[in-house]
Amino acid sequence: MFSSYNEQPAQLKPTEKQIEEIAEDLDCGMRCYYNLKTGEIKSIPDFDKLMGGDEEPWEDEINELEENWADYFEFKGLGSRDSFRIMADFAEGVANARIQDRLINALNRPKPFQNFKFQIDNSGEYRQQWFDFKKMRYVLWVKKQIELENFDLQE
Repeated sequence: MFSSYNEQPAQLKPTEKQIEEIAEDLDCGMRCYYNLKTGEIKSIPDFDKLMGGDEEPWEDEINELEENWADYFEFKGLGSRDSFRIMADFAEGVANARIQDRLINALNRPKPFQNFKFQIDNSGEYRQQWFDFKKMRYVLWVKKQIELENFDLQE
């Protein structure tokens, strides 16, 4: 059977491993792009948020993205409101009342991100639990974007 000349090629879909990579890069403040034709991931610093960031080391990636913009899907990072919600959700789920109280108080003070980080960095075992929780939420965020774009996950 012949295909129509207007028919678009099938889009590749991110694997679970790629989803985790994208989530990790987004968490690090990168801008992440997924090539719908090749399945390649390109991550570059978000130069809009970096004061004085040097684009030169990333020139090849930036040119590739600009020249083939239609081939890429950009995953969006979490905004500060969503990031705050993740911290609050984690704090509310902490079983240790003392640690929970410290985290909630940190979020209710000025500079909540800085204060939460200080408290979590000094919370012993809860520090790793926080990293695991945040990673899980970032992965869910990436999967939500995939779902909204109507492409399925590869098995």
